[in-house]
Amino acid sequence: MLKPFSDKMAGLAPSAIREILKFTADPEVISFAAGNPAPEAFPVETIGKISADIFREEPVNALQYSVTEGYPKLRKWLEDDLRKKKIFKDGDMVVITSGAQQAIEVTAKILCNEGDVIICENPSFIGSLNSFRSYGVKIIGVSMDENGMKSDELEAVLKANPKAKFIYTIPNFQNPTGNTTALERRKEVLALAKKYGIYVLEDNPYGALRFAGEDVACYKELDDSKNVIYTGTFSKILAPGLRVGYLCGDAELVSKAVVGLQTTTVHTNIWAQILAYRFVTEVDFDAHIKGLQAIYRKKYQRMADALGENLPDFIELSKPQGGLFIWATIPEKYDMNNFCVEAVKRKVAVVPGNAFNADEAQVSHSFRLNYSTPTDEQIDKGCEILGKCAKELLN
Repeated sequence: MLKPFSDKMAGLAPSAIREILKFTADPEVISFAAGNPAPEAFPVETIGKISADIFREEPVNALQYSVTEGYPKLRKWLEDDLRKKKIFKDGDMVVITSGAQQAIEVTAKILCNEGDVIICENPSFIGSLNSFRSYGVKIIGVSMDENGMKSDELEAVLKANPKAKFIYTIPNFQNPTGNTTALERRKEVLALAKKYGIYVLEDNPYGALRFAGEDVACYKELDDSKNVIYTGTFSKILAPGLRVGYLCGDAELVSKAVVGLQTTTVHTNIWAQILAYRFVTEVDFDAHIKGLQAIYRKKYQRMADALGENLPDFIELSKPQGGLFIWATIPEKYDMNNFCVEAVKRKVAVVPGNAFNADEAQVSHSFRLNYSTPTDEQIDKGCEILGKCAKELLN
């Protein structure tokens, strides 16, 4: 008889988003379900030129084993860049990871035992939630309002769970809601983290993609007690297939993360790290970021306008100032999951909100829409179909 799965993996179900994406294999399906950057945002020609330069000038460096901590020149550039932003502090360290996903996963790996508690926003990013679940932890979600995680509810959870290991948050253009945590709320959360002696894991994949409003100081920038662990990535600003992200925090903690990485990937793809370094130092990086912001500003506005024209007024829509997502909420009397199923049948894919809940059994009345991946024509047509679907099912 074959042996059963490990206890850690037995309870993990396939990603709801990945399951929905199977429907998008049908070329007729318009996908608002992905979380991919806009294809037109990829600097393909520049990446091709830099790659050719790398393999002409330093092929062995790009193809040989390297150190787990990451390509030294890229790490130094990140330290300098993060220091300018007041994110990197004295006593900190940066390690390069295979995307922010690995930075998040290795944080759970080095801090959590089975049965420990991780606190997160509810809803939150399904990829992180499943990483946490794979370590046998208990995830407790804290409700959000338009300003972020509710601090009174967070304190109640902290009081009830004194051995919780960290608070996980996506403060900028949150996945899935698109909301940004207000400055005062960030200060309240940090004060609670300091009061209860708990880490904050700050996940900031979308921060550079602000196309409206003013920047808000990062948790790591505001932190004066080494409570914050910060993750970033080149996935949304360069290309996700490169799998280059990073973890920044107190050197003692990040050094332990290096040991954790040595047991898995050994090191992040070194060619991709060299490419990322050359891109940020040889290209007008500020102009590149502004170009990305212009792309997402245009795509968001197109979807917001199309949804406004087609959806019933009683469907509430978030109004993100950056990132990739819009969060739609229907009245409680309607069946959101049935709406999502009917939308797929009509060749439009969205992600049901319960996929992002800390408690997967919790009812959700929301669904997530992505505006970065579809073309302008797909946005127009897909929103028209969603509108007809909503008016027929939710009338």
